[in-house]
Amino acid sequence: MGGWAIAVHGGAGVDPDLPLERQEQAKKLLTRCLNLGASALRADLAAIDVAELVVRELENDPFFNSGRGSALNENGRVEMEASIMDGSGRRCGAVSGLSTVKNPISLARLVMDKSPHSYLAFSGAESFARQQGVELVDNDYFITEENVGMLKMAKEANTILFDYRVPLGMGSPIQMMNGLPISVYAPETVGCVVVDSRGRCAAATSTGGLMNKMTGRIGDSPLIGAGTYACDLCGVSCTGEGEAIIRGTLAREVGAVMEYKGLGLEEAVDFVIKNRLDEGKAGLIAVSNKGEVACGFNCCGMFRGSATEDGFMEVGIWDQ
Repeated sequence: MGGWAIAVHGGAGVDPDLPLERQEQAKKLLTRCLNLGASALRADLAAIDVAELVVRELENDPFFNSGRGSALNENGRVEMEASIMDGSGRRCGAVSGLSTVKNPISLARLVMDKSPHSYLAFSGAESFARQQGVELVDNDYFITEENVGMLKMAKEANTILFDYRVPLGMGSPIQMMNGLPISVYAPETVGCVVVDSRGRCAAATSTGGLMNKMTGRIGDSPLIGAGTYACDLCGVSCTGEGEAIIRGTLAREVGAVMEYKGLGLEEAVDFVIKNRLDEGKAGLIAVSNKGEVACGFNCCGMFRGSATEDGFMEVGIWDQ
């Protein structure tokens, strides 16, 4: 085994005019999460525990689009989703349509560990959360003044906003998704992939989805094999145009080409980004059971960071 490794992301497709101050804030948060995960790995926590721990940290910070600070749907409410997968035995748990659960990733973990199912959604997921005694909050906890303002802008423009913190008209061209117009392409889903010192891989992904999304919309983040996947070879978390990631079963494809084509991790990530997204825009982070770490994206930047047992640590936004 090559030792432990960890990678985090905060979304792919960053506006090229993103203010420097916001770039530095993103890097600071990613560094904090990497340090948290690295400390846990040094203490010999299992990969699945570290993945949950780091994504919880990201959910608790309103900077990215998950947990507190999640995007608002067309009715001005938060509907969050998350998934987690343990490569050991390919166990998984996922949730969607959450409006009161403070940490969706931990409820996804409970679905995996404490229920006979892999996926619970909306009222069923909320009921399960109450049964399990997880921390609940009012929906208002997740709603920020900034989000309310951006939802208003989205409605006035009759569009869906991906990066709802970047004002319209900052120079980014209008793009399309499923034939409909969207604005600045910079979804800020969060994710973490981990391989521990025993070579066990895990992945976790959490998001608030799209600003001004239709009520009930489910993206790639809670879908095992699309936004999240882990097996004995690797762990993968995706971000970007959810509909394209779903169509390409992007996360599973990384493991599949490693298994069936014999590609190494970096080769597999590169192959999938270049050949499985069609015209979609997205990115992903991945680790292998050999302690390798890799990322890839085909859009303008991805909030990301990685660290390994040999002391390597890096955070970045733009070109790889």
